[in-house]
Amino acid sequence: MALENVSYSEDSIRSLDWKEHIRLRPGMYIGKLGDGSAYDDGIYVLLKEIVDNSIDEFVMGAGRTIDINVTDHKVSIRDYGRGIPLGKVIDCVSKINTGGKYDSKAFQKSVGLNGVGTKATNALSGSFIVQSYRDGRTKRAEFAQGELVNDLPEIETTQRNGTLISFIPDDSIFRHYHYIPEFVESMIWNYVFLNAGLTINFNGKKFFSERGLYDLLTRNTDVETLRYPIIHLRGEDIELAMTHGQQYGEEYYSFVNGQHTTQGGTHQAAFREAVVRTIREFYKKEYDAADVRASIVAAISVRIQEPVFESQTKTKLGSLNVAPDGPSVRTFVNDFIKKDLDDYLHKHPSVADDLQKRILQSERERKDIAGIKKLANERAKKASLHNKKLRDCKIHFEDKHERRQETTLFITEGDSASGSITKSRDVHCQAVFSLKGKPLNCFGLTKKIVYENEEFNLLQHALNIEDGLENLRYNNIVVATDADVDGMHIRLLLMTFFLQFFPDLVKAGHVSILQTPLFRVRNKKETIYCYSDEERQRAIHKLGNKPEITRFKGLGEISPEEFGLFIGKEIRLDPVILSKDQSIKNLLEYYMGKNTPDRQQHIIRNLRLEVDYEEEIAEKVVAEVA
Repeated sequence: MALENVSYSEDSIRSLDWKEHIRLRPGMYIGKLGDGSAYDDGIYVLLKEIVDNSIDEFVMGAGRTIDINVTDHKVSIRDYGRGIPLGKVIDCVSKINTGGKYDSKAFQKSVGLNGVGTKATNALSGSFIVQSYRDGRTKRAEFAQGELVNDLPEIETTQRNGTLISFIPDDSIFRHYHYIPEFVESMIWNYVFLNAGLTINFNGKKFFSERGLYDLLTRNTDVETLRYPIIHLRGEDIELAMTHGQQYGEEYYSFVNGQHTTQGGTHQAAFREAVVRTIREFYKKEYDAADVRASIVAAISVRIQEPVFESQTKTKLGSLNVAPDGPSVRTFVNDFIKKDLDDYLHKHPSVADDLQKRILQSERERKDIAGIKKLANERAKKASLHNKKLRDCKIHFEDKHERRQETTLFITEGDSASGSITKSRDVHCQAVFSLKGKPLNCFGLTKKIVYENEEFNLLQHALNIEDGLENLRYNNIVVATDADVDGMHIRLLLMTFFLQFFPDLVKAGHVSILQTPLFRVRNKKETIYCYSDEERQRAIHKLGNKPEITRFKGLGEISPEEFGLFIGKEIRLDPVILSKDQSIKNLLEYYMGKNTPDRQQHIIRNLRLEVDYEEEIAEKVVAEVA
């Protein structure tokens, strides 16, 4: 068949202005969009881009306090820095490649150097207001979707110097979004850990840190499980804290110029390599690298000139050198660790002894499961060729693809549910892993069970997390079980598996629970899907005249056509958020251990009685309307 002859001329060439390009291709600037249910959704990037500018002011010695207020939909950020020069207020938030960070003397080690972040927030906000206070005068400008709608004249003020920015993300781009306070708090804690002396007031709560990365590890780990006191080292443009716990795997928090590089990069790779080399030289033993790093918990922060990140969202460092004419990042990190960590271990022999004991324990554990691990991996390799449990997708998280953030693995129970999801999923970014029944309760068991249990081993290989999260294949791991007692039990068993052996997967915000509708309320003209009894009652009231009501008891009852609505753009997810003051060990012991009487009392205290009364409610609503 002949292709249609399409005209290609000067009229075909189109130039977009800055805001049109950002709004047309938001993923290039803020990663995925999302609704706020994931820590890396775009609405948090919008917030971060503004706060980064305030942090840069603090780093330059201007302003030691930042006030942040966030509701479900609105953000307000006030710093007490120097304030944007009044004559450039509009340009700084609406002209690409305009800003003060091109002067390398003023902002040599800033995160944002391209003048894009604030403009992206402006373009993607339904309302964006900027006001600068500077030397007794103030200037305010208001925007909508990047368009200037109100340019107010300069007036006198008694306010302290600084900048106030408030914005509301555009709900035509971020659909059904809301900010989750725990995600914002986690971001703010990182800011204060990396900037000693900085105070951030968030929704009336004060955030402050005196010991930097030491405080970060203290807050993010179960202190009672640590094998030795946290090692905390500082140098010029570098800081690190490290220890070993009793968890499986490796856990890292890495930062560049105050930016949380959740995907690591050259500095994190250099750290992992340098720690192994230094420890081998200190003990004069060629320990296996896996034994040295097993159960390590570490944080590293570096400041470098003109950092190069692999995307505008700055989650992975790509820079090879710490400065245009300086040493490589690898050499810089290695030289610091080689000297300072070696010195620390010589000065603290008890810590050195405990560290060596942890390495030797890891060595014994590795050798103990070496045989079964080899057999299990061979089985998994064969199974992966014809793995009936996994329906894979085409794009994966480790790929350098613009949709990598969307990659999702749905973990389902049974063939009927997995069948519906498989038929309705996006084959490019959504994969399905089907459980054959209730997985094993692995609480209190060793890592050996991951290889002995075929289902756990196949799931581990599907995620590619055996050796850590660096090669994680899916950004989102979604537990998709029925909304009944058995479904809840399966959720608990899966969460036990993740928290027991891969807690960093949960801490990094990759795990969530799929919300699926409990009811379908419809008449001949309209269908409404309801996720709660309150939504059902509102739908009945709206449709009136005894609409048809269906109660979904299992995912297998939902047709593939309907399922496509619930796992597409309108997907609703409940993120699994681990409270920072909650011990994983105590959490698992309470809910999955042998304290049955305590759990029984917990269930009785929190029991909710659900009554099936659709017709009764419908009749009452109709009577009220009549």
